[in-house]
Amino acid sequence: MIASHLLAYFFTELNHDQVQKVDKYLYHMRLSDEILLDVSNRFNKEMEKGLGAETNPTACVKMLPTFVRSTPDGTENGDFLALDLGGTNFRVLRVKVSDNGMKKVEMENQIYAIPEDLMRGSGAQLFDHIAECLANFMDKLHIKDKTLPLGFTFSFPCHQSKLDESILVNWTKGFKASGVEGRDVVTLLRKAIEKRGDFDIDIVAVVNDTVGTMMTCGYDDHNCEIGLIVGTGSNACYMEEMRNVELVEGEEGRMCINMEWGAFGDNDCLEDFRTEFDRAVDELSLNPGKQRFEKMISGMYLGEIVRNILIDFTKRGLLFRGKISERLKTRGIFETKFLSQIESDRLALLQVRSILQHLGLDSTCDDSIIVKKVCTVVARRAAQLCGAGVAAVVDKIRENRGLDFLKVTVGVDGTLYKLHPHFSSIMHETVKELSPKCQVTFLQSEDGSGKGAALITAVACRIREAGQR
Repeated sequence: MIASHLLAYFFTELNHDQVQKVDKYLYHMRLSDEILLDVSNRFNKEMEKGLGAETNPTACVKMLPTFVRSTPDGTENGDFLALDLGGTNFRVLRVKVSDNGMKKVEMENQIYAIPEDLMRGSGAQLFDHIAECLANFMDKLHIKDKTLPLGFTFSFPCHQSKLDESILVNWTKGFKASGVEGRDVVTLLRKAIEKRGDFDIDIVAVVNDTVGTMMTCGYDDHNCEIGLIVGTGSNACYMEEMRNVELVEGEEGRMCINMEWGAFGDNDCLEDFRTEFDRAVDELSLNPGKQRFEKMISGMYLGEIVRNILIDFTKRGLLFRGKISERLKTRGIFETKFLSQIESDRLALLQVRSILQHLGLDSTCDDSIIVKKVCTVVARRAAQLCGAGVAAVVDKIRENRGLDFLKVTVGVDGTLYKLHPHFSSIMHETVKELSPKCQVTFLQSEDGSGKGAALITAVACRIREAGQR
């Protein structure tokens, strides 16, 4: 943490009046352990609401059952296909899982584009295209004569009532294909494949990328019972006791819950922690009032929070001699990657200045110090809030099981977690402080959305085969 010590030194070199003003305006973004524990406790209450049959309809944290009932145990075996659809490109994968004394996963994949006219055309055309690409992939690998189990990663808001059924609530990410919202995407894919008639597929599971992350890491570490995404957006899942999942019948065993935790705070329970800068970002977003927690912690929004602070400080005469550049007035111009670059230990203040020049700002050394300070405070708060959420989850698992001490692993994916120089360490430290009765290990996921879908399918096939014996 050399950078933070250097920053503290440079910050003391500023004019005393400047330091006081900067600290005053950033004060509400500095979170004490007491505040973070309060956030974690509030999170726990919202989780309980989401799990309850009567309280779920009005809960902001929806706690969606995924019908994934087990993590990998290492005995999974076989040849699987996976589809990964979450944007303008999608992937088809073949995943071979072998249990020959030494666990092994081999993958081959192909990326296919989805033309814009298909994103906005009919759902039938979109799924016909997906089926055509799947046929092309199977042709290349000479496996069209096999009926392989398939896992479908479909990263859009969905309601599931079983493992192989997923009803699209609404399209996001620029998709507008008609006739899909309110329908089961697995049925639409099956119809497109049946219409072709040149191959057959056993669609076993449809999942989101958070669950895929947990399953990918769970294959390597059997203590992994939590999946976390901290990238452009943020979400988490974990293994909950069936007796607590009131939306699904049954008391025995466990089920993975897709928390949809980005919506934490949409019922105003975080209002005393949100700042004027958070509100400004929220109000001008595509979904005002929604995903408020995500807007405080994820990569899509951190740069925009910083930009709003810089504009405010400039208007107050604390930055850039009071002059706001036209570029700085542009929404989204301060990219979150700038936070990572500015916070890098290796980055001299001259290079911070070069980023500011790119934004059309005539900056001084003092300006660079203040901007670096702002980036540090915004990223630190995001990491701490994320840690408070994880702490709520690990403590719930421990309490569910009546344990004095819990060892658990969190599978993590996402560019913010992986690329920001300090985010992960601050988040880890926060979890450690807030959950002293839990030993939490963090494991980075490699290709959770593709490999994870295949592993969920492998686990489902293992359970299905065991039930048939």
